[in-house]
Amino acid sequence: MMQHITGIARNQMVFTSLEESISEDNPVRFIDAFVENIDLKALGFELRTPKTEGRPSFNTKIFLRIYLYGYLNGLRSSRKLEKESIRNIELQWLLFGLTPNYHSISDFRKDNASGLKKLFKVFVSFLKDADLIAGETIAIDGTKSRAHNSKKANFNQKKLDRHLAYIEEKTQEYLDELAQNDELEKSTTITHIQEKIERLKKNKLHYEVLEEKLKASGEPQISTTDEDSRALLVQGQVVEVSYNIHAAVDEKHKLVVATHTINRNDRNALSAIAMEAKENLGVEIFTALVDKGYHNGREITQCKAENIRTIVAHPTLVNSNVNGTTKDYLVANFKYDRESDFYICPANQVLKTTGRWHKKTRDRDSYEFKKYRTPACKECAVKTLCTSRTGGREIDRSQYADAVEENNQRYRENGQLYRKRQEINEHIFGTIKRQWGYNHTNLTGLEKVNGEHSLIMLVYNIKRAMNILGVPDLIAKIKNWKSPYKRKVLFLQITNHFKLKSVVVFEKVLLVA
Repeated sequence: MMQHITGIARNQMVFTSLEESISEDNPVRFIDAFVENIDLKALGFELRTPKTEGRPSFNTKIFLRIYLYGYLNGLRSSRKLEKESIRNIELQWLLFGLTPNYHSISDFRKDNASGLKKLFKVFVSFLKDADLIAGETIAIDGTKSRAHNSKKANFNQKKLDRHLAYIEEKTQEYLDELAQNDELEKSTTITHIQEKIERLKKNKLHYEVLEEKLKASGEPQISTTDEDSRALLVQGQVVEVSYNIHAAVDEKHKLVVATHTINRNDRNALSAIAMEAKENLGVEIFTALVDKGYHNGREITQCKAENIRTIVAHPTLVNSNVNGTTKDYLVANFKYDRESDFYICPANQVLKTTGRWHKKTRDRDSYEFKKYRTPACKECAVKTLCTSRTGGREIDRSQYADAVEENNQRYRENGQLYRKRQEINEHIFGTIKRQWGYNHTNLTGLEKVNGEHSLIMLVYNIKRAMNILGVPDLIAKIKNWKSPYKRKVLFLQITNHFKLKSVVVFEKVLLVA
């Protein structure tokens, strides 16, 4: 009769080591090599100094090892990481059998946001030196990450007005009800109504304090749980209290070369992430592929000044003036002569400017522009097709128009290149949010959230680099890497020398004994 496969007896003693349990191509070996070869002090991590009294503290490297392993394996809860350090053989090997408590693990992530951002940048530098990043074509995009703040705990002036109006209405109802019951001398009901009125007074005071804070901040909205979070448009008309994660991705191996998190939408975000990518890559020029949500004259002009060649899709022009400008007379059909600084309309008339600069403020943003007009509009036969203005057609030219026109021309001429944008960067957010479940943050404050998202992108790059080269080759490259942020090899050699010497002395003592 055929028997089932049997295991070993539970009380059988087994002689083995943690080292034998971890294969040569196990990802934890790269985490170990990476942490050992990086100078955490140079990156600004808060180092735990050895105590002269009391219980010794854990080395900062232990916590970095925990979080790199955790985020690499879909674990970011400090309590879960504490449990894993006890029962997970990979973590036992990585941590030398140490088991820090969840509170200490959590503190490391909160206290080292800046260090985690710098660590991400250092790893990008390593990937560039390892020839895994080309630094020529970069796709930029963003996604929303839900904040640790509910919609109910987010307010704008309109919402506060609605709450205050409701309180006034309910207070008046209770006062009328109180007067009626007072006449009937119903003491129990009166007491109950008075309690409700007191609660409304407290609520009113709460909303009035929030209103004062909102006005003092100069912001259009305020959040109470996480003050830095904002209600952002996620998709269509869907709004979530969230943060906006931006990532710049290299075309060669789809590795992230820059990332930062903001609490506003994409319109004013292009130049910051593009310049961060340039700084991290250490290149003079590159091409940035960006969707139309980032199209902003000021941002495109700043990129041009930094030698960043943008190809940003421009929004489709919508004619809101149905009784005025027709399709053939949209501003795109007017030709601009840069040398003479005038426009030629489809009817072959010249629109000139006085050279005076005007200022327009919109969405907490302002820019300057010049106006272009022609007296020929008064007698033009096609005026009704061009404009409904009595004074004739008027064109505004922004101070950023030159850079925008150059960008739009590149977009029209590089359709095939621009179509690569989606395949370069959009799958990254799908992996992070759908497969790994990192679609929200439990941290509060823009700086801490930035640190966590840098850690997520760092882990994404580590996993992708391991898939490209394999763990052993990647370890060899990190050990041979020349960087100012690498730990001094000489120090390690000296340390190992003294360790070896102490072992020899100890052996001699045993022999004498």
